[in-house]
Amino acid sequence: MGLISNIREVFSGRPVYTQNDVDRLVKFAKSRQGIKLTAELMRQTDSLTKKDVASWRQAWQAAISIDTPNRNMLYDIFTDCMVDCHLTGCIEQRMGETTSKKFILAGKDGKEDKKATEIFEREWFSTFIKLTLESLFWGHSLIQLGDVVNVGGMMRFTDVELVPRKHVVQEYGVVIRTISDDWHNGIPYREGDFADWCVEVGGPRELGLLNKCAPQCISKKNMLAFWDMFGELFGVPMRVARTNTSDESERRRIEKSLDNMGAAFWALFPEGTDIEIKESSRGDAYNVYDKRVDRCNSEMSKGVLGQTMTIDSGSSLSQSETHLEVFKNLVEQDATLVANIVNDRLLPLMLRHGFPLKGLRFKWDDTTEFTPAEDREIERMILQSYEIDPKYFIDKYGIPITGKRSAAPDPDSFFA
Repeated sequence: MGLISNIREVFSGRPVYTQNDVDRLVKFAKSRQGIKLTAELMRQTDSLTKKDVASWRQAWQAAISIDTPNRNMLYDIFTDCMVDCHLTGCIEQRMGETTSKKFILAGKDGKEDKKATEIFEREWFSTFIKLTLESLFWGHSLIQLGDVVNVGGMMRFTDVELVPRKHVVQEYGVVIRTISDDWHNGIPYREGDFADWCVEVGGPRELGLLNKCAPQCISKKNMLAFWDMFGELFGVPMRVARTNTSDESERRRIEKSLDNMGAAFWALFPEGTDIEIKESSRGDAYNVYDKRVDRCNSEMSKGVLGQTMTIDSGSSLSQSETHLEVFKNLVEQDATLVANIVNDRLLPLMLRHGFPLKGLRFKWDDTTEFTPAEDREIERMILQSYEIDPKYFIDKYGIPITGKRSAAPDPDSFFA
């Protein structure tokens, strides 16, 4: 039987996981399929019901419970918030600055081990970095590593996936089979064999930046809905028909005609009926709705990016430079988090699985990158005092060099 079938056999009808259950699960999981914490989880569809600030506070209260922590409702609200395009843009901008950075694996002498670096230049590690950074917003990530395989003489993990957050009770370091299970019956993942296949990121009580952005995101959705209602009422003229007929078939014919005249709303009243629609005189829709939406966006920008001008329009160069400096500081903090997780948790785990990484450390490649104009200026300065192997220019510019000229040119003329 397969791994999942065996797991179902282990847990079928059993309300509490005994040590024998765990031992059997680990035995089956030690196959070539690897240890899969996600295999025995009974996934359920997330709730997409309408959320309000009251439901957020209720979810927040349930999440911080000491005895019975439950983040299910809070994660549903986070999922709903992630539909917001502005919030998504802020998160992608912050994460993208780190995921696009170059990195190396280096020894104690600081020199890069290119073969070791190639092990990490794969899809699985890009996913690992992404899930690590997501813990900043969701509060926690339990990352499950796949099987170890050797492809073309290079070891790697087959895949990397997130253990569904609703099944993880990080406060007590266990995974539960269904989201309604008591955490006391969960499987511990910080010890034993499971610890060799999982990397935990985030504190046990952290709720993440999405919890701080949720009230603004909920308010923004409500204001946009109200604005849609305003547009429906006042954006399109209303059609009014009056009749004094008492013939029901004639009234239905008039109603059908009104309904087929377009999308605007209509009404049919008896002759002599008066109807009046009053619009508020305390400001137009732009100031009432759009300004509130802008404020929600700016608050979410500050929560995720620490400032507003790297994603919104700025008013001056000096202000934008200050905001950019704040953003760079956040990116450096994120990069430090990733480096610490890789060095302190991922590399020791990989060493236990036989990866040739002994004595190496992960570090970001902060080598200064020059513009083409700056490169040429540096080359010009070097040519004035030193001879350079022609192969450098052949490889860099793709220009075939057949030999030296009879008279050495002025270095400035080389770039003319």
